[in-house]
Amino acid sequence: MGRGPLNGIKILEFAGLGPAPFSVMLLSDMGAEILRIDRKGSKGGTKHDVISRGRKSIALNLKQAEAVDAVLRLIEKADVIVEGFRPGVMERLGLGPERCLEINSRLIYARMTGWGQYGTYAETAGHDLNYIALTGALQAIGGAEKPIPPLNLVGDFGGGSLYLAMGICAALFERERSGKGQVIDAAMTDGSASLMSLFYGLKSAGIWADERESNLIDGGAPFYDVYQTADGKFVSIGSIEPKFYALLREKAGLRSEDWDRQMDKSTWPELKKKLTKVMKAKTRAEWDELLEGTDVCYAPVLDMNEAPYHPHNQARETFVKRSGVMQPNVAPRFSRTQSEIQGDPPRNGEHNDSALQEWGFTDIEVDSLKESGAL
Repeated sequence: MGRGPLNGIKILEFAGLGPAPFSVMLLSDMGAEILRIDRKGSKGGTKHDVISRGRKSIALNLKQAEAVDAVLRLIEKADVIVEGFRPGVMERLGLGPERCLEINSRLIYARMTGWGQYGTYAETAGHDLNYIALTGALQAIGGAEKPIPPLNLVGDFGGGSLYLAMGICAALFERERSGKGQVIDAAMTDGSASLMSLFYGLKSAGIWADERESNLIDGGAPFYDVYQTADGKFVSIGSIEPKFYALLREKAGLRSEDWDRQMDKSTWPELKKKLTKVMKAKTRAEWDELLEGTDVCYAPVLDMNEAPYHPHNQARETFVKRSGVMQPNVAPRFSRTQSEIQGDPPRNGEHNDSALQEWGFTDIEVDSLKESGAL
């Protein structure tokens, strides 16, 4: 059993893609005991599947009644179920929230989808890019020419996984007062819209324009952008506050009066061209020596080979290597109930015997599941 603030919480995870597994990884890192139910015969489970770390796996054929009955037995002892199927799939398996909550009234039934459990798009397929497109987030991200896919950080992981994990923690907290479980409908559209709260407020106030690269923090301002250096690498500048902007001017030699009107948007396009030339006059290492550790609000743009070895990341052990795989460490940090990675990603069905026994099945019952073809 792992350490962490969620130590003692038992979670059943139905195997899925991306957002739900990442959310469960976070809960595992914080000490929850995770049992993943994989599809019998499915392949998967390598050390490189980082977001599947820290859980055990059993492989069941949920088309067989014996397997469904086994899951219902597990649900009796579970605190949380996490599933990321399209609406209606769990119901058709006989594992919908109504039936599960009848068995365990304290169960938190957490559902992760892109569009949500209802709505005009609810039954259709989609991916991160589609979800953030519908909420205004995608339109706001990218260069002036067109929006760009911001990896799947905004919809899947930011708007999906993190809101699901937060919802589970909140529901567990509420259960301590009410003694009752409930269903969580976590939609990536809802989450990515929520992430845009600041910008919808700024737009309402008339200080955020729909045109990309025309606002304070979308690459429109010369003092808040990414610049290429002489060696083809990149650095980030975020000198928004006047005192930080003044320091940037001092360090980078921006002495012309042209730089005096920091917040005059009419000057931004021309100043950006000038700063582009200035930044390209030195290598990234030279800018590191000049700006790193100052209040310019500066950092080199590191790739995934470099980031784990930066002194700041090493000081905080932001990355760790497990079984030869470099990966992000646990987050956030706790002073007393410290989190930890509970184990490497499991192979599908790796814990068929041991996990079921730990959850209360006898050897005879496990053998019976195998003989029936359910396990």
